[in-house]
Amino acid sequence: MNVRPLGDDDRAWLRGVLRDGWGGELMVGAGRPFLPAEHDGFVAGDRVGDRAGVVTYRVEAGACEITLIESFEPGRGIGSALLGAVVDAARTAGADRVWLVTTNDNLRARAWYERRGFRAEAVREGAVDVARARWKPSIPLWNEETGLPIRDEIEMVLPLGDDDPPVG
Repeated sequence: MNVRPLGDDDRAWLRGVLRDGWGGELMVGAGRPFLPAEHDGFVAGDRVGDRAGVVTYRVEAGACEITLIESFEPGRGIGSALLGAVVDAARTAGADRVWLVTTNDNLRARAWYERRGFRAEAVREGAVDVARARWKPSIPLWNEETGLPIRDEIEMVLPLGDDDPPVG
């Protein structure tokens, strides 16, 4: 799997991915809106130039936040390769943890993160309802796959210690 830094030529593509699959370029998490296409990131694929997955992140105050991760071909190790690249970047930047926000309905993703060492650290009840009302009305009310209402944020955290094994 080829993993490379997200380049300027990838940003227009990523904006299209966000508009088509995420209801717009604006994302909301932890009570604040942001634009993932403006963050650092990585793209993965079998060959140079392929785009089979993408991750964006930002490092602030000694912590690395994953602001978007998506594999377009689940089950091939793309997400794991991207996560490993972010963990390496976080360690290089001196971060002591990697964290992200997902939603209560995202059962598959939550299990995937937990298998890679993440733990649920906080639940923000009603946070998605607030985000929907305040910034992003395109957030669906219900998850079509699980039938669950989409209303709460769950903050997942991966502590980074010196002797932690690589993630992937």
